[in-house]
Amino acid sequence: MSLQPLLEINSLTVELATPAGWVRPVNEVSLQIGAGEAVGLVGESGSGKTMLSLALMGLLPQGSRVSGEIDFGGNRLERLAEHQWQGVRGREIAMIFQEPMTSLNPVMRVGAQIEEAIRAHEPGFSNSDVRNRMQDALRKAAVPEPEERAAQYPHQLSGGLRQRVMIAMALAAGPKLLIADEPTTALDVTVQKQILELLKQLQRDLKLGLLFITHDLGVVAQIADRVAVMYAGRIVEEGLTREVLRAPRHPYTQGLLAASPKLERGKLTPIAGSVPQLTALPPGCAFEPRCGFRKQECTHAVPALRQASPEHSARCILV
Repeated sequence: MSLQPLLEINSLTVELATPAGWVRPVNEVSLQIGAGEAVGLVGESGSGKTMLSLALMGLLPQGSRVSGEIDFGGNRLERLAEHQWQGVRGREIAMIFQEPMTSLNPVMRVGAQIEEAIRAHEPGFSNSDVRNRMQDALRKAAVPEPEERAAQYPHQLSGGLRQRVMIAMALAAGPKLLIADEPTTALDVTVQKQILELLKQLQRDLKLGLLFITHDLGVVAQIADRVAVMYAGRIVEEGLTREVLRAPRHPYTQGLLAASPKLERGKLTPIAGSVPQLTALPPGCAFEPRCGFRKQECTHAVPALRQASPEHSARCILV
C-alpha cells in the first residue's frame, strides 16, 4: 500500500459463545486502510462484515473473545478497556449505521442529538460552540437549511435527509476513520447516488479513511479504491477495485458479479446454495460446497491467500 496506514488489522479473530459452542464470525482477518483511502468490504448476509465493524468500534457482544491485532495510529484497540474506548469511539473512529430511523432517537430533535454527540467528546465547549459545531456538521453533510432541519424530529425528515443527519453526527467530533455499514440500502437509487457522491467528497476533502460495507459490487465500483471480499468470516479476495471487478480470481467473487444486475438484458446467475452455518463449516475451503470449480484438494485445508498480482490476492488453489 502506498498510502500511510491508518488502520492495520492482523489475524483478527472474534469468537462468540452459542448453545452449539464457540463460533468465529470473524476468522483471522487481515486488512489495511490508508489515510484518505476508501476500502469496500463486500459479502452476503452472514459473512461477518458487520461483526468486523463492531470489533473496530469496541461494540462486540458481552463475553466475546478477541485475538489478533487492531492497530489504529499506534494504539492497539483490542487491548482497550471500555472507559478507554470512549476516547476513540466517535472521536477517532465513527460509524454510520444502515437504518437511520432505528439509530436516531425518535423523540429528540436531530440537532439536539448531534449536540449530544459533540458534548460527549468536547465537555469544555460552550453552548454556542456546540451549536456552531452542530450546524457546521450538518452543512458538511449537505443538509439544506441546517438551522431549520436541526429543530425537526427524525420522522419529519425523508430517508435521504435522515441518512445525512447520521453522516453529520458521525463527522461532528472530527474522526479520522469512518465506517459506513450499508448506508444506502434503504434508499432509492437517486438518493443512493447522492449519498455515495457525498461520502466520496467528504472522504477526499477531509482525508478520511473510509470502510464501506455493502453486498453490492456496483456500489463498491463507485466509491472504493480497494475492495475486500468476505465469506464465512474470512477475506477470500482483496485488491484494487478496478482489478478485482475486471478479473476476479475467487469463484465467490465471480459468482457475486454474475448475480449482479446489469444494464444489458440478460439472465442473472445466482450462486447455488447458501453461506454455511458457522457451527458447521467444511474442513477445507468454506465456499467449496457451492463452487463449480471445486477439486478434491479443496476439501483438505483452508487455502492461503495467493498473489494474483502485486495488488491482488485470492484465497483459492486455482490462483
